[in-house]
Amino acid sequence: MACRISDLVLACRDPEALARFWCEVLDFVVLARGEDGVEIGPREASGDPQPVIVLIRDDEPAKGRLRLHIDVAATDRDQDAELERLLAAGAEPVDVGQTGKEPWHVLADPEGNEFCLLGGRLDPL
Repeated sequence: MACRISDLVLACRDPEALARFWCEVLDFVVLARGEDGVEIGPREASGDPQPVIVLIRDDEPAKGRLRLHIDVAATDRDQDAELERLLAAGAEPVDVGQTGKEPWHVLADPEGNEFCLLGGRLDPL
């Protein structure tokens, strides 16, 4: 038997603000709130093993780039339209040394956590 990812935990300064951003990006909802964090996940139980994201308060400044990042892909529109949507939601383009020929876009969430918008589409869950 193997493990599977159940939660992705992200330390941040403002869990509520980051929860709003990632709920918009992923079409998630708030599942639980605690004193120091917010848990977000899919709107409906789909039966698929999709991890939830737990955003926990951490007032310490980030130290360098994260060594792990999230990749996202659109489910219902092309990459250009999805890029426009993510930028409108508060994502910012990030230059990490890409050549401009990559089939993905490197972005950052409102707290500077990098993620990539891939070129292909995924089937909705």
